[in-house]
Amino acid sequence: MEQNIAPETGSSENTGNASEMRPADKKVFVKTYGCQMNVYDSQRMSDALAADGYAPTDRIEEADLVLLNTCHIREKAAEKVYSELGRIRQLKEERSQAGRETVVGVAGCVAQAEGQEILRRAPAVDLVIGPQTYHRLPKVVKRALGGEKIVETEYAIEDKFEHLPQPQKRVVRNRGVTAFLTVQEGCDKFCTFCVVPYTRGSEVSRPVAQIVAEAERLAEGGVREVTLLGQNVNAWHGEGADGREWGLGELLFRLAEIPGLDRLRYTTSHPRDMDDALIAAHRDLPKLMPYLHLPVQSGSDRILKAMNRKHTGDDYRRLIDRIREARPDIAMSGDFIVGFPGETDRDFEDTMQLVRDVTYAQAFSFKYSPRPGTPGAELGEQVPEAVKDERLQALQALLTEQQRGFVQSLVGSEMDVLLEKPGRQPGQRVGRSPWLQPVIVDEKAGEIGDIIHVRITQAGPNSLFAEPVS
Repeated sequence: MEQNIAPETGSSENTGNASEMRPADKKVFVKTYGCQMNVYDSQRMSDALAADGYAPTDRIEEADLVLLNTCHIREKAAEKVYSELGRIRQLKEERSQAGRETVVGVAGCVAQAEGQEILRRAPAVDLVIGPQTYHRLPKVVKRALGGEKIVETEYAIEDKFEHLPQPQKRVVRNRGVTAFLTVQEGCDKFCTFCVVPYTRGSEVSRPVAQIVAEAERLAEGGVREVTLLGQNVNAWHGEGADGREWGLGELLFRLAEIPGLDRLRYTTSHPRDMDDALIAAHRDLPKLMPYLHLPVQSGSDRILKAMNRKHTGDDYRRLIDRIREARPDIAMSGDFIVGFPGETDRDFEDTMQLVRDVTYAQAFSFKYSPRPGTPGAELGEQVPEAVKDERLQALQALLTEQQRGFVQSLVGSEMDVLLEKPGRQPGQRVGRSPWLQPVIVDEKAGEIGDIIHVRITQAGPNSLFAEPVS
């Protein structure tokens, strides 16, 4: 996924040197790659820069500061960034010839992994900043404007969330009625295929008071649904107001008390951290939506052990049974990797059988690709690409069949839908079902931000169509 952070405030065309501009004249363009946490991070970087007078723009050619917020999960992620930087170099040269200075920065996980190498390979880059140091971004930009080439990838000792400024209510309102909220960063699991512990660091949980304060500000700005984010979000264990260490289940109950906040979600979870209190929250908390992304990666115990997942296929099945007993209408989502080193036809069939046993409303599946610096990259018995392709096609066919079956099962049912934005066609509004599917209704059914009760009349390949029920 790639996303540009669009402007949240208007500003006029600018000319002249960026370091000499009035604060309102400076513009920043942020391009976001990868996960939802990167989207959240990009918004917080924009908030930090807004305090220094940078207004967001979605036109890169008018930006005085260009930031690429990068992801290192997928294969060739770094090469995509270098390719983009080649195009930005030309833009920077053109602006320079017109007397307009451009600062170029690389942030995120590729920045953390590549560091000084980015400056060597892409001389147009002025600053490289890792995920744990975004709160230092305004100062780093000022240093770059002074001519320094900067790499800031050391893990910060201080709490970056305490130092990041909060967005104004109008900015929150302009971003929409749903929002992400990072509560946990980093991972201590060290799955052998995953680069996250090396780019995001060890698990860190934000305290309850800090999370609640941010959620309250979001609600005051008109947000009605919050998705809690973390590389391993259900490992969150923050300090509560009572001095105890809380778990995610307890946090969800506290957030449900915030007026105006009507829907809660969280992602991404690990099976080992799905405890009784969190399962109970799915049972007892109406505001917690009946949708759970719980990656298993493989159905083969042998491959799961090689991945260092520390659970078996049957452990996962029993966990799903407990969750569904607590919340019968819950829809499951997952992640799968095919072609992990040493995976045999039998191992792959174990994955297919697990998918048949669980049934998924949605899932993400990928061919294994080695991440430099991870143990998996050093393993022998690499699976041929042709075999990976064949297995991925078979798995995706099964997952697509299950997804279509789930969507079709909703036709004729009634549900509450949060209206989020105008539809693609005139006269439409689009909302989200409790299970995350887009739902299209007539604009007369309600205003953006309303939660309306509807009946599903039709299911398309990617969307549901509905009519209001009085």
